[in-house]
Amino acid sequence: MALAALVAAGCGLKSESVSQGIYSITIDAATSEKVTFGGTTFGPNGAVGTYEKVRGRALGRLDPNDPKNQVIADIALATRNPVTGMVEYSLDFFILKPSDLSKGAHKVFYEAPNRGGKQYGGFAGMTGNANNPTAATDVNAAAVYPAFLLNRGYTLVWSGWDAEPMSSTATDLVKAVLPMARNPDGTSISGPMYEYIVNDNATTKCAATYYSPVSTDTTKAKLTKRQSMTDTPVEVPASAWAWGGASTCSIASTSTSTNSISFVDGSAFQQSWIYELTYTAKDPYVATVGFAAMRDFIAFLRNAKSDQYGVANPLAGDIKSVATWTNSQPARLFNDFVWLGFNQALDGSKVFDGHLNFIGGGNGLGINYRFAQVGRTERNRQNHIAQLEAVFPFSYTTTTDSLTGKTDGRNVRCTASNTCPKVMNLYSSNELWVKAGSVLTTHPNTGMDLVEPANVRNYLVSSGPHGSGATSTTTSPGGSNSQFNSQVDALPLHRALWVALDDWISNGTAPPPSANPSVSAGTATFVPTDSPYAALGIGTVPRAAVGYPDIPATMDKFSGLVTVRNYWDFGPEYDKGILAKIPGVATGKFYKVSVPTVDANGNEIAGIRLPEIEAPLGTSSGWALRGPTFGGKADGLDGAEGAGQFVPFAKDDATKVAGDARKSITAMYGTKDAFIAARMKAANDLKARRLMLDADLANYGVIAAKPITVAPNPNYPGAYTYSAFSLP
Repeated sequence: MALAALVAAGCGLKSESVSQGIYSITIDAATSEKVTFGGTTFGPNGAVGTYEKVRGRALGRLDPNDPKNQVIADIALATRNPVTGMVEYSLDFFILKPSDLSKGAHKVFYEAPNRGGKQYGGFAGMTGNANNPTAATDVNAAAVYPAFLLNRGYTLVWSGWDAEPMSSTATDLVKAVLPMARNPDGTSISGPMYEYIVNDNATTKCAATYYSPVSTDTTKAKLTKRQSMTDTPVEVPASAWAWGGASTCSIASTSTSTNSISFVDGSAFQQSWIYELTYTAKDPYVATVGFAAMRDFIAFLRNAKSDQYGVANPLAGDIKSVATWTNSQPARLFNDFVWLGFNQALDGSKVFDGHLNFIGGGNGLGINYRFAQVGRTERNRQNHIAQLEAVFPFSYTTTTDSLTGKTDGRNVRCTASNTCPKVMNLYSSNELWVKAGSVLTTHPNTGMDLVEPANVRNYLVSSGPHGSGATSTTTSPGGSNSQFNSQVDALPLHRALWVALDDWISNGTAPPPSANPSVSAGTATFVPTDSPYAALGIGTVPRAAVGYPDIPATMDKFSGLVTVRNYWDFGPEYDKGILAKIPGVATGKFYKVSVPTVDANGNEIAGIRLPEIEAPLGTSSGWALRGPTFGGKADGLDGAEGAGQFVPFAKDDATKVAGDARKSITAMYGTKDAFIAARMKAANDLKARRLMLDADLANYGVIAAKPITVAPNPNYPGAYTYSAFSLP
């Protein structure tokens, strides 16, 4: 309706008289609230007051001839408004702001939605439905830092950027509607497409595809399956499967260009098997317009009084700074956002002042291509082959890559426009083992340490998973994991670094120094590239090279499984964002990557060692192997994606299994008081380095004082099924 009105209103206008950026916002009165959280007041003694929720939709447009937009792949082919000649988009937005902005901090916390959803809850001390926090119970008074951001007066903002196929059954997603790319004569663009499908369950019967096929004749496509990455794919007969219509999956897509496949006999995809679909797709959307939408919306909030129709900007005149917090996919998004130059607004000003990027590593989003699949991400099995997220440049430092012949870095464009943000990259051990993430901080050809730009800090969460771990309360491994998931909880580190980022932006206070593994310092070892499966991205690192302790195979099956970073060939038009070869073809050339070495307990030496690593109760790692139910094989070449693992120590020497080189808990600490003291020393040392806040520090003491409990795990011998064990 709004777009149609724009066309009508724009009759007779020339394209040069129509401005770019956000031109219209609509506030949704039905889902907005003048006072939210049940009237709870925030800040010391309620000084910030109540919060208001503002929900709505914004309309924007781009001049495809503006140099700031021409970096967008296929922008010249994006559908345009026939009257204005502009490329148009729309986005959802969601704002939580102090009801009285004068009482707030005048600072914005921005989170780019992850596949349409919000993930800030654990970091920000919020519970309940993170996508729709409307009730007072959503402010968790029992959290270590309840309402961490609200009590500091931040305004919280989310806006849509993503038009990928998302679930239409999920509620309250924050999405964008982006333009299609069309041939100059208006016909559909087509091209090769590749879908990688793995379901870690035995019930999924339908798989949504990112795009629609040119033909639904299955003989013109190819579907294969294999149980393990190292198996030879077997073709599924064309008669055994069929294309469906849009939204035929139980998880229905919001995209108008998507489709789906299922089996004719109604059977499910085999659990954890790898299915690969190649076909000719049509109607790509111009995915990187989502970056421009984010750029323009934040610039609107920072600078505009109202839209062109007089609707007031809900944050007009209030914003002094905007910083982002990201988790996983959006961290990779901001790596590319900065690299592609989108931190320069259309008027030349800076968009974001800083980024706290969590678990993006050295990877991008794989967005600036025709037929982008921004929801894909690489793991040991998950979308592992020929990843577009893992291509040069990897680092914020400018380097020359001998494999591509290019000189580039994520800081190059923003340096030229003087719009570089402050950047903190917080990454985990999982990114190093599973995503070849060392290229964030090392040269891609030599593997040696890089000198960081002045606006960048990089921090490894030692032995951490892809995310934040928690103490297991179950009696079996988590998900596809053959072991307990990692218990390394990075959220206290997030909060301390957020405060440090704010100080860096607001006061120019230098943040804590970077903490990274290094081959030259002896805290990392190179990944061999001579694996027989290197072309699949699969390698192995010897136990001795890592320094991994002897642990009986009944308890821990160290195989050294690691991702090898290939240099892929995507075809002659790759630099234009057009992929003739998808998946890419292995060239036999590799980037030089490394993984951290470990101490006698099996925990990583380098990086930021949180108290659960510095005063451990077991061995933690960012890698893990799959259990047999989820496709794990005896060769140790099937990884368990992102959760990492935890292998507990024996409670005492009497119950320690023969062959376990690690100390028992009692031999290590002796008494409970000594254990608590060790944990608190580790936490206090982090506080002294500005890596721990007071409430999180105190919470480590509370946790350490509790009985030491390890739930029974069927992969461990009887000595490891103890519970409620307390030191003397």
